[in-house]
Amino acid sequence: MAQHNLHHALYAGKGDRAALVVPNGATYTYAQLDHATGRMASALVQLGVVRGDRVSFLLEKSPAVVILAHACLRLGAILHPLNTSYTNAEIAGLLADAEPRVLVADPSAFDRLESVAKDANARFATLGAGNNGLLAALAAAAPDSAPVADVASDDIAAILYTSGTTGRPKGAMITHGNLAGNARALGEVWGLNPDDVLLHALPVFHAHGLLTALNSMLVAGGSVIFLPRFEAREVIAALPNATIMMGVPTFYARLLQEPDIAQAMARMHVLISGSAPLPIELAAEFTRKTGHTLIERYGSTEAAIITAVPAGTNDRTGWVGWPLPGIELRLVQAGGARASTGIGVLETRGHNVFRGYWRNPAADAEAFSADGWFNTGDIAEIDAKGCVRLLGREKDLIITGGLNVYPKEVETVLDTMAPIETSAVFGVPHPDFGEAVVAVFEPNVTVDYDENILITAARECLAAYKVPKRIFSIPAIPRNQMGKVDKKALREEWRDLFVQKS
Repeated sequence: MAQHNLHHALYAGKGDRAALVVPNGATYTYAQLDHATGRMASALVQLGVVRGDRVSFLLEKSPAVVILAHACLRLGAILHPLNTSYTNAEIAGLLADAEPRVLVADPSAFDRLESVAKDANARFATLGAGNNGLLAALAAAAPDSAPVADVASDDIAAILYTSGTTGRPKGAMITHGNLAGNARALGEVWGLNPDDVLLHALPVFHAHGLLTALNSMLVAGGSVIFLPRFEAREVIAALPNATIMMGVPTFYARLLQEPDIAQAMARMHVLISGSAPLPIELAAEFTRKTGHTLIERYGSTEAAIITAVPAGTNDRTGWVGWPLPGIELRLVQAGGARASTGIGVLETRGHNVFRGYWRNPAADAEAFSADGWFNTGDIAEIDAKGCVRLLGREKDLIITGGLNVYPKEVETVLDTMAPIETSAVFGVPHPDFGEAVVAVFEPNVTVDYDENILITAARECLAAYKVPKRIFSIPAIPRNQMGKVDKKALREEWRDLFVQKS
């Protein structure tokens, strides 16, 4: 069953073709990466990792992250990426749930995280971007012959944590079959081939960068220009050597500020936007300035990429495309009726849908219909041609710069602060991040209020992207007759906070 291991789809038969290209650094062929994953897998075995163990990692972007993640696949271990902006409290909560065998972090994080790993009964191992640290040393001395584990298609490859309106993290179990099927389907829809070169400026603690972008390109046999982060001038310098780019809307908004953007894109033939809604005005301006059309795709942590606009499509701005091959969609309309067209809450099934939530059968029961379809929680329109347009979210998820923020988690932190009686967190339009996190609160009249102090205090408990950009005191939070906070009213009232009225 080794052919079911995603590692096989990523590396088999690709030899000396370029896989990862690091500007002003090394070029890794498929064979070199494959050997490196073998050594890293052997190093993980020395730390006690066996098939089915979780390997959590909090690492800055570098080829070492790719090698570590693919070594986990090779072993049949389960990779668990952590956002590099998480606080110790956030990390500790996730480790308590995932129960990893090992936590891997940069050597500079030893003093910060060694005790966090110990409290989670995990071994702490260091791995630096420059191939330094304990794990790098073990790998350098290890053989590259670790076998590729025989796994079934539905064996777990990764656990990616997401939350609901309760704010409690849930670990989505992503299988080898999910990842391989999605990569192949995207390759088919976008026409990816070994001659393509992907410009990769995405973070690799997120499914978009670590799984969707890398897997689809490497399974297709192409190469990846692997930038450490998004910097507009570095992207402009690399674009002439690329044919494909995958990014979030914020990337494209910032690139439009560069005077030589059109010339840099001479070779580009597919430009994909995802992880957050693409503003129609941004898409139109991009086409005007560059002559290229941005196309969208849509997915979720639990269901990978569900729909995509095919390469070469120029007339679907504002739509997120058709279901990928092997994926089905339906709508749940008013009264619970199911339909293939119209408007409703989107459900899906197919090779894309995860195996369920880690040790959380109650969440599984809520997420799946009686006949096995996954409820995305998104409200969508499907037209007569089967194309999908997103209309909103059933829940109040905020997507800022391509990252998910769950209001309840932020409200829980704010509500502990002395000036705040009760808070409400919501998203409003932002010209750079797509959405910005904003909070309002009903004040405790006995305590003075200082917005900057509240924001600073929130940064002690929350990753930076979750911290509200503004926090306002208001006399009363709007509520409906049932006492539920009316976040739609809040979004409408504050929607022009960061953008000017047209």
